[in-house]
Amino acid sequence: MSEAILPLSPSVDLMNDAFDALRHRSKEQRLLGANERIKRLDALYAEVWRRRDDLKTAMWEDFRKPGEEVDLTEIFVVKSEVKAVKKALRKWMKPRRVSGGLAHVGSASWIRYEAKGVALIIAPWNYPMQLVFRPLIAAIAAGCTAMLKPSELTGKTAMLVAEIVAAVFPANEVSVVQGGVAAASHLLSLPFNHIYFTGSPEVGKIVMRAAAEHPCSVTLELGGKSPVIVDESAPLKATAKKIAWAKLSNAGQICVAPDYIFVPRAMETEFAEAVKNAMTELYPGIVAENPDYQRIVKDVHAERLLALIDDAVSKGATVAHGGPSDAEACLVHPTILSDLSPDSKIMEEEVFGPVLPIIPYDDVDEAVKAINSRPIPLALYIYSKRSHFVSHLLNSIQSGGASINNSVIHVSSNHLPFGGQGNSGIGSGHGEYGFREFTHMRGVYEQRVDGAASFLMPPYTAWKTKLIDRLLRWL
Repeated sequence: MSEAILPLSPSVDLMNDAFDALRHRSKEQRLLGANERIKRLDALYAEVWRRRDDLKTAMWEDFRKPGEEVDLTEIFVVKSEVKAVKKALRKWMKPRRVSGGLAHVGSASWIRYEAKGVALIIAPWNYPMQLVFRPLIAAIAAGCTAMLKPSELTGKTAMLVAEIVAAVFPANEVSVVQGGVAAASHLLSLPFNHIYFTGSPEVGKIVMRAAAEHPCSVTLELGGKSPVIVDESAPLKATAKKIAWAKLSNAGQICVAPDYIFVPRAMETEFAEAVKNAMTELYPGIVAENPDYQRIVKDVHAERLLALIDDAVSKGATVAHGGPSDAEACLVHPTILSDLSPDSKIMEEEVFGPVLPIIPYDDVDEAVKAINSRPIPLALYIYSKRSHFVSHLLNSIQSGGASINNSVIHVSSNHLPFGGQGNSGIGSGHGEYGFREFTHMRGVYEQRVDGAASFLMPPYTAWKTKLIDRLLRWL
C-alpha cells in the first residue's frame, strides 16, 4: 500500500505518470481471482468504517450533512454494495457456455468476463463518498485499475476519499486526482478504457465527446426532471410524507429527487397542505436552526434556486409554503409552488434543490403529454392503488427507472439496474449491472471437431449451390 497522495490540482506530468502506472498494472489486475478482488473490497470498507467519524465531520463542514444521513446514504450504501458483490462475484466472473446451434456442430462457444482495463470515475458532490466508491467497488470487482476524480466542491470529503484510497490500495491500482475543471479536462484527454461519470447532462455531453477521441466506452449517470404523478386512490398523508422526505433529503440535491408533481385538480389544495404539513413534521421549528436540515453546497447554487422561485412568482406562481432563505449561508427554505406558468424557468431546468412545483391535471393524459414533451427523465414516480392506472403510465412514459408508491428508495437496491436513457444517461450501475459496465464480454469459439464448413467454401459447384440452398431451408 502507498501512503502517497497526489497534491491538489496536480501537474499534467503527475497525472500522466499516475495514469501510466495504472495502465501498466492493469494487465496483472485483470488476472486477479475472486478472492483477491474481495480482499480489496473488504479492506476498502474496513477503512471507510475506521474513518466513519471523520467522514461525518468532513461532510458536515462541506455542506452540513447530518451524521445520521452520512450513515444511511453514504456508509450503509457502500457496505451494502460490498456485501452484494462479495456474495455473487464468483458467479459473475465464471465463463458462461452458450449454444452454437446446428450451424456450429463440432464446436464449443463461451463468454469470458474480462476487465476493460483502466477506468476513470468522475463523481459529483451531492453524495461525495458514496458516488465515488460505489462505482469503484464495481471496477475493482471487474478487475480494473481506476483513477478517481471526486468533486472539488466538497473538498474536505475529497481529501478524505484520497486518504482512504491511499491507505487501502497501491497507487498503481487506484489513484485519486483532486482538482477542478482543468484537472478533469486533462484526465478526459487520456486514453482510458472506460469512463464512469455521474453529473449533469451538459457535462455528460463533454465527457462523451472526449471519450469518442480515444475511443472508449462510457457510463453516464445524469439527471433531469423526474416527475411524480398522483391519483385520487393514493393515501394522502402517507403519499405527502414520502414525497416531502424524498424532496428534502440532501436538501433536494439528488439526481432522482421528485422534480415536479401532477395531482388531480380536485385535490390540489388539500395535497399541497398535506405536503406542507409533512415538511414541517420532518423539519420542525426554525429551519435555519434545525441540525437535520442540510445546506446547499455553495452560495451560487442557492442563488440559482432563489432566482427560480422569484422568476416563477413574477409569472404568477403562488408560494404555498416557504420561509426565510439566505443564499450567503447556503440556506434555501423548503418551498412549495402552485399556479405555475408553463414558461417559468423552474419548469425548464432540473430544480436540484428543496423547491417543489405542484401542477393540477383534469385528465392524466395531460400529464403524460407534458412529461413526454421533455427529455426522458432518470426516474418516474407513480402514486396510486389502481393497477390499471400504474400500467397505463408505465406504458406511456419512458424513464431510466420507476418507483410506485415511493420515491428515491429504488436507487439503494443492489438488484435493480440504475441508469437513464438519452439525456438522463447511458448504461447502468449497482450490483451485477455495475460489474458488467467495467467488463468486456469476450466471445470465444473453439472448433473441436471439423464440421461441414469445408464443403461450403469456394469454388461453388452446382452441388454446393444446391447444398447451400438446402441448408438455408433446414437451419
